[in-house]
Amino acid sequence: MFNCNCKFNCVGVAIIASIIVGIVTAMLRITAVITVTPAFLWVLFGIAVVYLGVLLITSTLLRSTGNCNCVCFNLPAILVGILGTVLTSVILLAITFAATSIIGAIITGALLFFFSLILTATTCLVKCIAGCVND
Repeated sequence: MFNCNCKFNCVGVAIIASIIVGIVTAMLRITAVITVTPAFLWVLFGIAVVYLGVLLITSTLLRSTGNCNCVCFNLPAILVGILGTVLTSVILLAITFAATSIIGAIITGALLFFFSLILTATTCLVKCIAGCVND
């Protein structure tokens, strides 16, 4: 009942889904099933930086239309995702980790956790602004 009169807290579900993505990514990275290239890191860094600007413009427009409850509830999760994505991508760009490094796997899992938090929390925001249709 916290998310614009929805039956469940969408941001809580977004955080749980993002944690699952982060754990799966860390497990795949530590077993060297996946590797992270610098191009991928630069793309995630760029998406997060551009997303921050778009979110600034969108939130000011939504605040003027009276949808502040939706923005104020979902915005912290999106901002944590953006800042976490920027920070972890910079760390992974600055330091080279071995393919099976535990610390590298944890930071890569955190990177995908934060990036998926951006995406899932944004879907919660869109659902809330669209009227929060209860299924």
